[in-house]
Formats: sequence, C-alpha cells, structure tokens
Amino acid sequence: MKLVAPSKDFQESYLAYIAELGDEERYPFPLDFDHDDFNLLLDKLKDFANGVNLPEGYVPSSTLWLVDQGELVGVTNIRHFLNDNIMHCGGHIGLGIRPSYRGKGLGSLLMKLSIVYIRNMGINEIHIHCYKNNLASSKAITANGGQLKSELQLDDGTVQRYLVS
Repeated sequence: MKLVAPSKDFQESYLAYIAELGDEERYPFPLDFDHDDFNLLLDKLKDFANGVNLPEGYVPSSTLWLVDQGELVGVTNIRHFLNDNIMHCGGHIGLGIRPSYRGKGLGSLLMKLSIVYIRNMGINEIHIHCYKNNLASSKAITANGGQLKSELQLDDGTVQRYLVS
C-alpha cells in the first residue's frame, strides 16, 4: 500500500469509491468535489495543493490517495497550515476509508502515513479532530500518538480535538 497523488490512472477506481459511499457523508471534504469531468477534478485538487482559487476560509491542502494493488482504498487531505476557524474545529488531517475496506486497520495506517507526510512538511504540532461518536477515527488518532486535548459541543454532535506532538 502506498500514498499517491491523484491521477487519471485511478479514475475508474475513484468513481467506484464514490459510488460505494452512496448517500453517506463524505470524508475528507474533497470527495464532495464534482467529479463529472475528472480532469477538472484533478485540476481543482492541484489548485488546493498550490493554494490557488481557494474559497474564502479555506487554506492550502494536499489530497492523497491510499492505493492497494491499483485500487483506491482511502483518501487523506492534509492542510498545510490552520487558520483560526480550522484550528477551532477542523484540524490538519481529514481522511476516509472506502466502505468495503473498513475494519481492516487501514484508517490507522492512513493516519500514520498522513502524520509522516505532514511532519515532512515541517509541522510538528498536529491537530486532528473527529466527532466523539466516530470510534474508528478516535481509535486511529490515539493509535498514532494523538492525545485528547478538548471537546467542543456543536449542534450536530461533540467534536474531540486531539494533538499529536
């Protein structure tokens, strides 16, 4: 398994991943980007990585795909830095695992690879947030050194804020 930059090589696998998600909420947020024109999707992901054409309130972020034998099995989005809003609720790393690959420890692996990636960017204090009821995410965060620092009550649930240092 390895992390790769988004590319046309994985278009079929990406579309199957999106179809498999069905109506469930998509994490990380770039999975919500329009994918009808795959080349435009790839351009938008590159723009986000380069900090170009970002919507207000967003920061540069790199999207990487976890691939196993040519199949896209997970997605991570790594924010290059945090603004005040994202520091409050959002964090550096958002990730998701394809439904048919869940329960195999891939969330923890993807979290580990994401932390290595962000550390290579020179970021040593990594903020990672997840909903309290998302036990798989909190387990992946703590398995990779995350320590719970606080909780934030939102209208749609409680967000746990972890720090990896």
